[in-house]
Amino acid sequence: MTGSTPAPFTADDYRARMERAARSAADAGLAGLLVAPGPDMVWLTGYTPTAVTERLTVLVLAPGRDPVLVVPALEAPDAERSPAASVLTLRDWTDAKDPYAVTAGLLAERGRLGISDNTWAMHLLGLQRTLPGTSYAALTDALPMLRGVKDAAELELLAAAGAAADQAFEEIRKVTFAGRRESDIGRDLADLLLRFGHSQVDFTIVGSGPNGANPHHEVGDRVIRPGDMVVLDFGGLKDGYGSDTTRTVHVGEPTEEERRVHDTVRAAQEAGFRAARPGVACQEVDRAARAVITDAGYGEYFIHRTGHGIGVTTHEPPYMIEGEEQPLVPGMCFSVEPGIYLPGRFGVRIEDIVTVTADGGRRLNNTTREMVVVD
Repeated sequence: MTGSTPAPFTADDYRARMERAARSAADAGLAGLLVAPGPDMVWLTGYTPTAVTERLTVLVLAPGRDPVLVVPALEAPDAERSPAASVLTLRDWTDAKDPYAVTAGLLAERGRLGISDNTWAMHLLGLQRTLPGTSYAALTDALPMLRGVKDAAELELLAAAGAAADQAFEEIRKVTFAGRRESDIGRDLADLLLRFGHSQVDFTIVGSGPNGANPHHEVGDRVIRPGDMVVLDFGGLKDGYGSDTTRTVHVGEPTEEERRVHDTVRAAQEAGFRAARPGVACQEVDRAARAVITDAGYGEYFIHRTGHGIGVTTHEPPYMIEGEEQPLVPGMCFSVEPGIYLPGRFGVRIEDIVTVTADGGRRLNNTTREMVVVD
């Protein structure tokens, strides 16, 4: 079961995104944007080169100018078939030419430029050498909300990805855990994500017993035993947009303490969700969830931020963390995932993806947050 195939984004969708990005750059005092292959380029143009090599590929956006995609000549045929090809100019270069000189001709000789976080250092240095009067800022710093506010079509895709991850959880809770390795459950989760429509599995964390006290344990060869708490955190991309959810299950009946810790995390997750509404600073989501855990006496065992944004990548701005004063805006999507991690014993984390609405928040994950007992 994979659901219906969503309508693809159109050239007009990509044109609007590129125009918005150029305006945002101007508002931020930037002379332009340089976008390398990766999530920013996918979001702005729908284009992914068949191979990312030492040859420069870069989208150039500058206020008041048409967008230009600079590509190696041997990649030009693929670029010409990309979804946004009709609304931008392609400028190809051959191996005999200097790609930095080609790119420099599209930019002002002086000014501050935004550049994709994942740009190769050799390309940044080449641009700096060719345009010594320019300086550069990573897009995450210069335009952190470039992809932060999702439109209706993006929200639909994120909701579908969340629903698919929920289906995976409903199936995994039916399998036998005791006597199997964490890696076995991890493979089951990956297979389920693919079965329910994901094209890419980014992670399957299965932290059983003491391994659950490490938030990013992923999977290992430990054999899961009766009496174990097991943290299940998994996600990936479905139709280009991310899923990420966590539920913590217990093999057999839990102890009173284990129930108390799980109930505390569940209450903290609910508090973080309730704090998500327009105009509220991101840090208030973290504060709300953290206060519940601190008041219960487990504050020192909540050792990470409460959440991160999600979209065409599973981790992106905004971040729900103390000190982040970015106001929440309808259309933002992010995780709310508090946890308690007791070293050498067990951990509990509960995570939903939440989108901000006009008057509050909406969960994109809807499986039970109560304690689930598995075999």
